[in-house]
Order: sequence, then structure tokens, then C-alpha cells
Amino acid sequence: MRVVVQRVKKASVQIEGTTKAEIGKGLLVLAGFEEQDSREDLEWMVRKVINLRVFDDSQGVMNLSLMQAEGELLVVSQFTLHASTRKGNRPSYIKAAHPDVAIPLYEKFCQMLEDHSRIQVQTGVFGAQMDVSLINDGPVTIIIDSKIRE
Repeated sequence: MRVVVQRVKKASVQIEGTTKAEIGKGLLVLAGFEEQDSREDLEWMVRKVINLRVFDDSQGVMNLSLMQAEGELLVVSQFTLHASTRKGNRPSYIKAAHPDVAIPLYEKFCQMLEDHSRIQVQTGVFGAQMDVSLINDGPVTIIIDSKIRE
């Protein structure tokens, strides 16, 4: 499982001109899944995302988690996070999980985030053509991979 976490001042998802989800201050999480992802990957990633200390404390130091900063959460499925550009210029998505595997993982990930953070998780629509807008705060953008765990 691979995610891109962006600290945002606001973010939204539109589908065919209609706003599906939007948040204020918080985290936009782009989430990509692969066939080998397990519940352990989901649990590890949930803990990492909700405890990531990327919000400023009263001294202006990034020292607060999403919950401590009372932030919001938007999660968007993003199979292209598993693109391989090893050969040529056309990305290969062979490592990305097929929808029959990815959709349940995505739904479980969102539910687990909500359960562990007690923050209502806003989402895009899996597989839809989405327009994702954001104002990146900082900017702060972090890539996390459950297989690498660094």
C-alpha cells in the first residue's frame, strides 16, 4: 500500500462538476493498493496517517497529529501511485490491485481511519474521473509505503 499525504488548508473532489467531498484544514490522502496488501498493511498505514505529526504546535513546530490539530480527512483512491516507469515512457500499472481487490481494501482503509481517529472521512468515488483541488499547506507532502516502512 502506498499513500501520498498532503497537509492542506482545504481540498475537494468534484465529479462531473458536482462537489462530492470537501474539507478544510486537514489531510488529503491519495491511496493506492496492490494485490499483496493485507489487513496488517492497512492497520500499519492507519496508525501512521493518524499519528503523523505534521501540524504546527503553538511554537510553530510540526509537532501535532491530525487529531490533536482537529483536522479533517479526505481519502482518494489513486491506482497510479503504483506506476512503474522502469521500461520506456508509458507507465505500467501491473503492481496496482484490480478493482475486485482494491475496492474492499480502499473501503476498509477509510473505515479503519474513521474508527481509529473518530474523524468522519470524506472520500472520492473509486474508479471515477475526479477533479481533485487542494491548497497544500506548507507545502507538506509525504509519501508512505507499507512495504518499505521508512
